[in-house]
Amino acid sequence: MDIKQQLTHLFESKWGAKPEHFYQAPGRVNLIGEHTDYNDGFVLPCAINHQTMIAATPRDDQKLVVTTANFDGQITEFDLELPIQSSTEASWSNYIRGVATVLLERSKPLRGANIAIIGNVPQGAGLSSSACLEVCTGLALSRLAGVDVSLKDLALIGQEAENNYVGVNCGIMDQMVSACGEDGHAMLLDCRSLETRSVKIPEGAAIVIINSNKKRGLVDSEYNTRRQQCEAVARHFDVKALRDVSVEMLEAHRDELDEVSYCRARHVITENSRTLEAAKVMPEGNLKRMGVLMAESHASMRDDFEITVPAIDTIVELVKGVIGEDGGVRMTGGGFGGCVVSLTPADKVTAIKQAIASDYEKQTGLKADIYVCKASQGASSIT
Repeated sequence: MDIKQQLTHLFESKWGAKPEHFYQAPGRVNLIGEHTDYNDGFVLPCAINHQTMIAATPRDDQKLVVTTANFDGQITEFDLELPIQSSTEASWSNYIRGVATVLLERSKPLRGANIAIIGNVPQGAGLSSSACLEVCTGLALSRLAGVDVSLKDLALIGQEAENNYVGVNCGIMDQMVSACGEDGHAMLLDCRSLETRSVKIPEGAAIVIINSNKKRGLVDSEYNTRRQQCEAVARHFDVKALRDVSVEMLEAHRDELDEVSYCRARHVITENSRTLEAAKVMPEGNLKRMGVLMAESHASMRDDFEITVPAIDTIVELVKGVIGEDGGVRMTGGGFGGCVVSLTPADKVTAIKQAIASDYEKQTGLKADIYVCKASQGASSIT
């Protein structure tokens, strides 16, 4: 039974009829460009073929009645004509409540609906299960009401919902690529202007995501700390964001900064340069140069930004031992656990799986999950 069939079965079990409409939005993996988004920099993510899917049928009243397969079919409801309150009993529904609130605040009329949700994006792995839920919710609610909202605006609505109603001060990358991703391509995103450019994934390359299953216990507090450190350096240089500081500027004023601030800034500034170069060499099929850039990115996250952990570093070394110069591997996501991403020739995938299976648990005591993905389309209605 595929994910759409599972979703249909869930909907029928709750409301006794097949749903009238289906919508989907994918998770994402970031190939390079880490912690650059909130510094107005550049990122190079792609949508992946794991997604959140919504089935929905309009109601005659203004209630949203929502259930999800990911929390054992729990049902929650709220009235669109009343102030929307957050829920402690069904905290997952706060993403839906937040998106509905932002749409209403933007004077977008909504209508009641029965909604069922399912997702196969691994939660807590840094693959944006929350962002694709927000984008999919925005798409479903707007289309059910006959309201024309662009995919880019749906991304901004999802980000606002997560910032203001869920309480996570995320950048725009996750929602933007979930909304606007393109099949077979990564997306170079300028996080200041929100301009995007499609970047072709090389023919014959596989995107391998390895979940370390190292619980990301520090990510929220340390994420906020890193953001504050970066913003402090930007203020020191009297610029809007670290995107406006060059390596030359940083080095010229190094003695004015403490060592930690200098290192944090150096990561962001050099990561922006690596990301722009990656967007140039990847469509040329230059996996060797991508490998160098991804290795430099990982070392910078490990040494300058200090967000990797031994389990993640172990996976990177194991994969690098398999692929050599034929591709790249690095930590991806906020840090302190989560996932590693590798861009590798497809014929190396089996050997990567074997290396992880034989050595990762032996070295760390953890078992990894491996997902072989392809760059996929962003949010859409499903016929």
